[in-house]
Amino acid sequence: MATGSLLPFCDRQTLRPSNLPMRFFNTEGPNRAEDHYTLPPLSRWDLDEILMLIEQKKYFLLHAPRQTGKTTCLLALMERLNGDGRYRALYANIETAQTTREDVARGMAAICSVLGRSARLYLDDTRLADWCRTDGTDVPAEDRLSQLLELWAAADPRPAVLLLDEVDALVGDTLVSVLRQLRAGYTQRPARFPQTIILCGVRDLRDYRIHASSEAVAITGGSAFNIKAESLRLGDFSAHETKALLEEHTHETGQLFTPEALEHVWRLTQGQPWLVNALAYEVCFRMPEGRDRTRPIDREMIDRAKENLILRRVTHLDQLADKLREPRVRRVIEPMLAGTGLGTVPEDDRQYLVDLGLLRRDGAGGLVVANPIYREVLPRALAGGPQDSLPRISPTWLSADGGLDPRRLLDAFLAFWRRHGEAMLGSAPYHEIAPHLVLMAFLHRVVNGEGTLEREYAIGAGRMDLCLRYGALTLGIELKVWRDGRPDPLTEGLVQLDGYLAGLGLDSGWLVIFDRRADQPPIAERTACAEEISPGGRRIQVVRA
Repeated sequence: MATGSLLPFCDRQTLRPSNLPMRFFNTEGPNRAEDHYTLPPLSRWDLDEILMLIEQKKYFLLHAPRQTGKTTCLLALMERLNGDGRYRALYANIETAQTTREDVARGMAAICSVLGRSARLYLDDTRLADWCRTDGTDVPAEDRLSQLLELWAAADPRPAVLLLDEVDALVGDTLVSVLRQLRAGYTQRPARFPQTIILCGVRDLRDYRIHASSEAVAITGGSAFNIKAESLRLGDFSAHETKALLEEHTHETGQLFTPEALEHVWRLTQGQPWLVNALAYEVCFRMPEGRDRTRPIDREMIDRAKENLILRRVTHLDQLADKLREPRVRRVIEPMLAGTGLGTVPEDDRQYLVDLGLLRRDGAGGLVVANPIYREVLPRALAGGPQDSLPRISPTWLSADGGLDPRRLLDAFLAFWRRHGEAMLGSAPYHEIAPHLVLMAFLHRVVNGEGTLEREYAIGAGRMDLCLRYGALTLGIELKVWRDGRPDPLTEGLVQLDGYLAGLGLDSGWLVIFDRRADQPPIAERTACAEEISPGGRRIQVVRA
C-alpha cells in the first residue's frame, strides 16, 4: 500500500469527467491519482530538506514500515526531479535480488537488469539495458553495479539521482556488495557516479547486522555504507491528513462520514496509511450498507469494518501476525502482553519492532502498540492455536431470550477451566501468557461473531484488561498472574479493576488470578471463585485459576 500519486495532485473542487471511473481507497501498490483517493505524496516528507540533501550531493536513507506509502513518495520524487529538468532521477525496486541470497553474481545481474528496465520505462533510456546484455556480461560481479552507474552518470551532463527501493530485502554478501560498490563510487560523483543515492526500506541501515559469508564477524550497515549523511523516516498520517483522505470520498460521491466516524477511524488506526485505506474501502465499497451513497458512514459501521478485516485475516494483518513467530518479536511482545517489564531485551530488538511499525514510542518515550487495531490483532492471533484446540462447548451461557447471562458464563468458564485448562495451556505459543490466551480463546467462542472482545495491555501494567460486549451486556475482566516470590495480587488487582470498571461505567466485573507458582495443586483442584467488594464498592467475582 502506498499513499500519493504518480500524477499531480487533483484539486478537490475539480469535477471529474463523466467518462472516468470512480476512484477508490487503495490498499495494493502505489497510488495513482486518476484511480485512487490520494494525498499529495511529497507533503509527507520535508521536501525542502530532501532537495537540500540532493543539492549538497548527499547519500541518505528513507525508511518506514511496510505499506505506509514509501514507493508512492519515491515515484513522486522522481517525477518532481525529472520535471524540474536539473537532474536525471531513476527509481528502481531491487527486491527481486532477494531470491539470489548469497549468490553475488546472480544478485548483481538481477539488480543491473532491474536498473536497465527501469531506465527504459521511466526515462526512455535503453543504454543501461543494452550494456547489461553486452559489455556488462564480462564485468566481475563485485564491480558490475558500479560500472553500470558510471556509464549512466557519464552519459548526460545533468547530475544523476538514484532512488533504490527495498534495499533491506537483500541478504548477506549480496547486500554487502551493493553497499560497498555504492561507497566505492562516491568519490567520483557527480561527473562519473550518481550525485545522490537514496536507499529506501523498512529499517534504518545502521541497525542492520549483515552477516557476510566471506567475513568472520557481522558487518553493520553503518560500516558498509559509512557515507550516509542522514536517515529520514516517513511517518503515518496525522489526524488532519486522515480526515482529508476520507473526505476525498465525500467530495467525489457526496457520501458523508459522521464526525464520530472520522474520529473513530483516526483512533483505531492512529493514521497508519494501509489501515486507514483498508477500513474506508471495507465500509464504502464492500459493506452493502456502505455502498448506499445516500447513507452516512457512522461509527458503528467503522467498527463492523474493523471486525471484518480482522476476521478475514487480510494480508497486511496476516503478515503482521506472522511476525509474532520471530524470537526477537516474541522477546518484546510476550512481556508486553503479560504486563511485565522488558528487562534485558536488547535495544536492537525494541527498535526492530518500531521499524516494523508494530510498536511506537508514546509521548513519554515508552513503547506501546502502534494502534488499537494492532493491539487487537496481536493477542487474537496468538489465541488462534488455543481457539482451534477448544473442545466442543455447549453455549450454556445464553439465557432463554438469547442474551448472555454473566452468572452462567462464569459457571461455564469455571467448568471448562477445571476440565480442560491443564491440557489447553500446551496449545498456546507464548508460555508466559498461556492462561491469558486460553481464556481469550474461550471468550471468542462465546462471542462467536455476535459480540466483541477488546483488550488493554501495556509494558509494566502488571495486568491485561478485557472488555466483552454482547448485546446489551458489557463485562469488564482483569487478568493477573501470581508468580513465585511475589505477594498475592488480589489487593492490587481490586484497585486496578476499580479504575478499569469506572472507565467502562460498570459497578461489577471479574478479577481472574492465574496461579503460576511452582508446586501448586492441579488446576482442577485449585480453581475456585468468590465474591469480593472492591475499594470503590464494586462487586467483583474473583476467580483463582
